[in-house]
Amino acid sequence: MNPNDELARLESQLRAAVEGPAWHGPAVLELLAGVSPADAAAHPIPGAHSIWELVLHLVGTYALVLRRLRGDATFLTADEDWPATPPPTEEAWQASIDELRALNQSMRTAVSGFNLDALSAPLVPKPPYTAYEQFIGLTQHDLYHAGQIALLKRALAAGPSALTAS
Repeated sequence: MNPNDELARLESQLRAAVEGPAWHGPAVLELLAGVSPADAAAHPIPGAHSIWELVLHLVGTYALVLRRLRGDATFLTADEDWPATPPPTEEAWQASIDELRALNQSMRTAVSGFNLDALSAPLVPKPPYTAYEQFIGLTQHDLYHAGQIALLKRALAAGPSALTAS
């Protein structure tokens, strides 16, 4: 087996989690297709994040791992981890989606060119997660939040009365 196959598999999983097709069901961008800015900003489930907040959180997480690839061990600030959403315009919503897509592509490019011998080494001293754990962790993180986006879309489609029905 070609050792570079592992990097290709990681890159493929990063792509599938965001762009699809993903084994489990819809990928992040597949779920976001057709979501309006108003729906993205809505909070149909009390106490839950909005779809837009989740997208910005995914953006922050990609930025974090890309930072770690450059040797920057700085943790995300609260505002970087869960940034405030901008006013719900089509342009702002599309910019958020485009940023997620671009950061996913940057991460995939970085993984494709990563030193295979360094996969089992931490990217930065703290946290001491290996590069492999961080790369595959991004896919797990994407899919965890994809499930939340799917539930939020279902709640939006059901309308407000669905949350109070017994």
